[in-house]
Amino acid sequence: MAIGAGRRVAGLTPEETLRYHRQIILPQVGPAGQERLKHASVLIVGAGGLGSPAALYLAAAGVGRLGVVDGDVVELSNLQRQVLHDTPSVGRSKTESAGRRIARINPDVRIEEYPVRLDSGNAMSILDGWDVVVDGSDNFPTRYLVNDACVLLGVPFVYGAIFRFEGQASVFAHGDGPCYRCLFRDPPPPEMVPSCAEAGVLGVLPGLVGTIQATEAIKLVLGIGDPLVGRLLLVDTLAMQFREVELRRDPGCAVCGDAPTITELIDYEEFCGGAAAPSAAPVERPSVPEIDVEELRARIGVGQPPRILDVREPHEWRISNLEAYGARLVPLGQLQDVLDELDPAEDVVIYCRTGHRSAIAVQQLASAGFEKALNLRGGINEWARRIDPSLPTY
Repeated sequence: MAIGAGRRVAGLTPEETLRYHRQIILPQVGPAGQERLKHASVLIVGAGGLGSPAALYLAAAGVGRLGVVDGDVVELSNLQRQVLHDTPSVGRSKTESAGRRIARINPDVRIEEYPVRLDSGNAMSILDGWDVVVDGSDNFPTRYLVNDACVLLGVPFVYGAIFRFEGQASVFAHGDGPCYRCLFRDPPPPEMVPSCAEAGVLGVLPGLVGTIQATEAIKLVLGIGDPLVGRLLLVDTLAMQFREVELRRDPGCAVCGDAPTITELIDYEEFCGGAAAPSAAPVERPSVPEIDVEELRARIGVGQPPRILDVREPHEWRISNLEAYGARLVPLGQLQDVLDELDPAEDVVIYCRTGHRSAIAVQQLASAGFEKALNLRGGINEWARRIDPSLPTY
């Protein structure tokens, strides 16, 4: 059944009929379906890689009320994949940038901007009253938060996620189908969850997955087709393959099960252990001995310089590195394999992009008896900003 199908709606104007003509002539849509879209409301959580195409196509399709939640500002590094925004928007609020772009695509769409970070204190009030929620977030605390709020409010949400060349999509909290917790009962350890900035992502991938999310939202509003309820769609762009995994509701699920134990929102940062938290709340890295970039530069120039290890991936090394100062590439996943080649009595400085993975590496070395290992605070990006501006940051 179409979401909000029982509402009394007004007809389409001649201009609307012309604008949506190619859609209206579809038998599954028709004038009545277009009117449902006109009076439908969809909230998009995250105006980033996934939220961008979803917002563009939902606005173009004629969804009458669109909400955008995002507490970040547009950065230059966003533009490779976040097609809602453009170069002049760098530095502006993402919701402001999104609102302007949506209005240019379809001035008839009512836009509601929420330039805040979604959390347990505001989620229920922000998510309440929408027909569909599209989750374009990029971290586990927000995904669990959106899931639980949608289950408690009875609002279906369209899930999407991306990683390097692969993506996922599904519809949760709808009908008798499963929720996100039925698929992922517990979040992964924070150290196992690299961000897009660390792992990379093919720019067109979020466009593909976000468009699938928009399609599912439109299908839910219209009540047509077979939505991705109880199905997880897996996208592999390198092989250009689509696969499905069947999902079932878990009777023991903490939020949608037969005897739920979560009946109100919880502390999701604590629940996820800081896993892939957004930039507004950086991941808390392990507490380890550190060295500042200025101090490292001074130590390189005099006496016996420390051994320098780079624990990033090979593709990151090719972007920027400290090879000129004797740095050696040892990806974090291979660190344990080279311990026999290192001297525990030697000073070792370890760096990555911003200092998170290298802190984990220092922790691992300390556990193996390397008491003189230091983490380079801020990583190579900090070195580039303060020591060598010729190095690119990413």
